[in-house]
Amino acid sequence: MKAYCFADSPAEPKSKPASPSSSMDRDLGVDFVEGVVCSEGDIKENEMKQFDLTDAGKVLLVRQNGKLSALGTKCTHYGAPLSSAALSNGRLRCQWHGACFNLTTGDIEDFPGLDSLPCYQVTVEGGQVKVRAKRSELESNKRVKEMAKRDPNNNKTFVIVGAGPSGVTCAQTLREEGFTGRIVMLSKESVLPYDRVKVNKAMDSKLETILLRQQEFYDSNDIEVMLEVEATKLDTKDQTVSCSNGYIIKYDKIYIATGSKARKHNCPGSDLPNVFTIRDFADAQKIIGQMTDQTHVVVLGVSFIGLEAAAYCAGKVAKVTIVGRGSVPLEPIFGTEIGTRIMQMFREKKVQFAMNSGIDRCLEQDGKLCSVQLADGQIIRADICIMGTGSTLYTDFMKTSGVELNPDGSVDTDLFLEANVQNVYVGGDIANAPVYSIGLDRATIGHYGLAQYHGRIAAQNMAGKRTQLKAVPYFWTVLFGKSFRYAGYGRAHEIRVIGSLPDLKFVAYHFDESGKVIGVCSCNRDPVVSQFAEFQMQGKTLRKEDLENDPFAWTATVSTCQKMQ
Repeated sequence: MKAYCFADSPAEPKSKPASPSSSMDRDLGVDFVEGVVCSEGDIKENEMKQFDLTDAGKVLLVRQNGKLSALGTKCTHYGAPLSSAALSNGRLRCQWHGACFNLTTGDIEDFPGLDSLPCYQVTVEGGQVKVRAKRSELESNKRVKEMAKRDPNNNKTFVIVGAGPSGVTCAQTLREEGFTGRIVMLSKESVLPYDRVKVNKAMDSKLETILLRQQEFYDSNDIEVMLEVEATKLDTKDQTVSCSNGYIIKYDKIYIATGSKARKHNCPGSDLPNVFTIRDFADAQKIIGQMTDQTHVVVLGVSFIGLEAAAYCAGKVAKVTIVGRGSVPLEPIFGTEIGTRIMQMFREKKVQFAMNSGIDRCLEQDGKLCSVQLADGQIIRADICIMGTGSTLYTDFMKTSGVELNPDGSVDTDLFLEANVQNVYVGGDIANAPVYSIGLDRATIGHYGLAQYHGRIAAQNMAGKRTQLKAVPYFWTVLFGKSFRYAGYGRAHEIRVIGSLPDLKFVAYHFDESGKVIGVCSCNRDPVVSQFAEFQMQGKTLRKEDLENDPFAWTATVSTCQKMQ
């Protein structure tokens, strides 16, 4: 008899599963389901398939290096079917947003998301693959790793400044790594940490549905969340942080992930009450509170935030106009061809553009915005103006701390996310941190998943488990139901599009001046971007000449130790 750990994937089993059994572990009171899911020959090396475990649920079976693993079938972030994920060496990466899970344990290793996958027991008897799983995990498809309990005799205090995805991940990971001291997390917002991605993609999201964790989670794991509290001063000599509520907290180690603040365009009238930025939940509530089917909306900026906000408003209001610099949206990231196709997609949804322009002033009537005047003198009616024109970093409270700030407010870190001052760790938007996929050069990158990854790495180092950054930037956007994904980093010297732009089914390779592939973008071609992220994670390099005969031959090397010929 061979015993394995089991994982989950697509496709129907070739043989009918044998009748299962359900048993109760009397010692633990846990209900288990056990049954044959397939024949051993039904799954090949480096293959993933999804099978039914009787009528109790589904499991993802993966064979790699001769070993079978059985895992949950859906990504714990947004529920992507992992049978279509990118299989790498020892882990799989979700094809939607890049979350990674260990094949042996099911543990989450890269983000977004907070939960790990359930990992089930696998045995092979007489050529039949049998899986044993907790019924509750089959139903939930999620697993929270075991957390250390707070020890009242441990007097150490770790402070987390910032309650975004990075801060929450840090707090959770500290308990997962066995830290039993006090954890205090400061949040400038009045609500528990939530999925900020939903703020501009789906402005009408209900808060209770987008919370990262419920209050019960923080209570049960002794994580103190101080709402509506900002850090006002950091003293690294005394190791204290002063707070806006008057508290001064003594810390042993501190993680700072305060993120960024949306910035309004500095023009006359930008302070009018119906001129908005969109960064947090409160911003979204204010905007949708003023929207009607008669509203004219002007969006300033053709970044992801501006385009996502415009896409949300389209079809819900009378008119949406996007004002932007340059000739097409997202040109610095995706290039002219893809940017042009995205503009066409917006125009098909009746969204208008005023490109190669900007807002010169916001005009008012009765104390409220009524229109905007563009740089060329054109006046456009505007009942609401949403400014997605950049951000500034929340780091002013560190100016006299001894922590070195760059001119843009970011903080240089080492490979362990520690700043120039001992016991001060920095992550998320404000971190100018080494990036593995670009040779450990530093970069300041405001990506949701990377912020969570920073939180995990910082927590491991704070807890005494020395762990180096191995970051590969990965981001995505959804516009009118079309998902655009990108992995890599850097301004492209040349972009090669393979596939059909008209059908929005393509892969784009981004090359630097030497012909090295520095990024891959796709639409409706999963899981190629996740495969490229894993390719870079493995330290491999892809060049223009590698794509000549077959532009996708390299994908076959991602799940093995094979290198490009």
